[in-house]
Amino acid sequence: MRYAVIIEQAGSNVSAYVPDLPGCIATAATVEAVEREIREAIRFHIEGLRADGEPIPEPRSLAEYVEA
Repeated sequence: MRYAVIIEQAGSNVSAYVPDLPGCIATAATVEAVEREIREAIRFHIEGLRADGEPIPEPRSLAEYVEA
């Protein structure tokens, strides 16, 4: 599955979260590192949902840039 990920500067770190997977977050020192971490967090999150017999949320969120 392909989930939208939001990446934000958070002080001296970078954070990422997945809107369709509440509680699935990661932090790291760089964008490249947080991308690796959030991929692992998504896998871990989905494994936990499966282990608990919970449904896996379908990807629904979109991320897009718009001119203002």
